Amino acid sequence: MIANSLAGLPAFAGYYIVAAVLCALFVMAYTAVTPFREIDLIRQGNAAAAIETGMALIGFSIPLASAIFHSANVIDCAVWGAVALVTQLIAYGVARLTIPKLVEEIGKGNIAPAIWLGCISLASGVLSAACMSY
Repeated sequence: MIANSLAGLPAFAGYYIVAAVLCALFVMAYTAVTPFREIDLIRQGNAAAAIETGMALIGFSIPLASAIFHSANVIDCAVWGAVALVTQLIAYGVARLTIPKLVEEIGKGNIAPAIWLGCISLASGVLSAACMSY
């Protein structure tokens, strides 16, 4: 009985590794398109940077979870994970259009624009996940 339960362990490991790699790639891509180094700001105690980066990662993880659930295989999952990554980068661009000084304010530690950016990231992630329910 336990052996039957563990039969899915290789698939779990494969999907988990792909998801972890995609999350790392997302953080690297996300921080590359922003003009400041979020990880350094977070290390310095900038709560605004932590909020916006953390919520962006969650916003990416939601459609990634949908891709894992709906994909036919690990390659399919990786392709849709890449789509989710691009969608989140577009959401970041949209947020910057709505608040022209978004970057400067987050760099100063202003929480309000960070929450706004995070909410846009989450909304984008939820919509992306719903669209991946093919």
